[in-house]
Amino acid sequence: MKKRIGSKPFSLKAKVRKSRAKRLPSAKNKKRRSSPRGREITRVGASDVAALRLPPDLRVAAVVSAMNEEAAIGKVLDQLQLLRLHEIIVVVNGSTDGTWHRVRNHPSSPVALWFPERLGHDVGRAVGAKVSQAEIVLFLDGDIPISAKQLMPFIQAVAKGCDIALNNVTPFLGRFARRDPVTVVKEFLNRSLSRPDLGANSLTAIPHALSRKAIERITPARLAVPPSAQAAAIGLGLTVSAPASVNVFNTNRHRASNTGLVNPVADLIIGDHLEALRELMELQGERLSYPDLFRKREAASGKEAIPCG
Repeated sequence: MKKRIGSKPFSLKAKVRKSRAKRLPSAKNKKRRSSPRGREITRVGASDVAALRLPPDLRVAAVVSAMNEEAAIGKVLDQLQLLRLHEIIVVVNGSTDGTWHRVRNHPSSPVALWFPERLGHDVGRAVGAKVSQAEIVLFLDGDIPISAKQLMPFIQAVAKGCDIALNNVTPFLGRFARRDPVTVVKEFLNRSLSRPDLGANSLTAIPHALSRKAIERITPARLAVPPSAQAAAIGLGLTVSAPASVNVFNTNRHRASNTGLVNPVADLIIGDHLEALRELMELQGERLSYPDLFRKREAASGKEAIPCG
């Protein structure tokens, strides 16, 4: 396909074009290829298309946040195209490479939103959630291609009544003693929310899917801080589950900002969880859901002392 000449980035106010997949791969195209980080992604042939059928009565969209993902964004969109989604929204932000042109020229015809400044993955997803119109919205990052087959369980879970379908990353974490501070604080938040069954699963990890009801009740603005959004969802009584596991740890792009025990990304995620915990303390008290048991701390203040003599 010829590249379009003179395409210019447009703002969030630009008219949002409804995306539609243009073609399905034939059976002869069924093959394997490697992602930029060596992960094998399966091409879906015609015989597999039936397994990728969307709910017939619900619209499904995908939101992809991308910054300088020229090498990977095409592979992400290739897999989304196989799902024949009603809408694909790509929020290109802070990019200085060819990401924008790769998105604009991809055959899946995604809705492309351009921001010259860096937004961060979370804000990019929040912007996409606000623009989307679908009843089910799938969230991805532009640097991690995930096969269409692996994405379907998240869509199906929401179609069956779940409001938030998280990626169940807990099986990949190993023993608690070896977990990093980010993983520990994720699990602590879930336990404080009386949801120990969620383990360390969080809206900070992709892929995940939300219902339109969840987006509207949580509000897109709050989705910019995923732990706060997750706490709000559970507090509102929305249904939260982790229906499938996708190992995104091995394929996550390594950058200076996310490597090492202490790094800016880890600090951001921990800070987001502390913000969510602070909000929870305002509702449940300083000890959250953890009781004081047999300790009577009032006695130390002398308020309950019994006078003698």
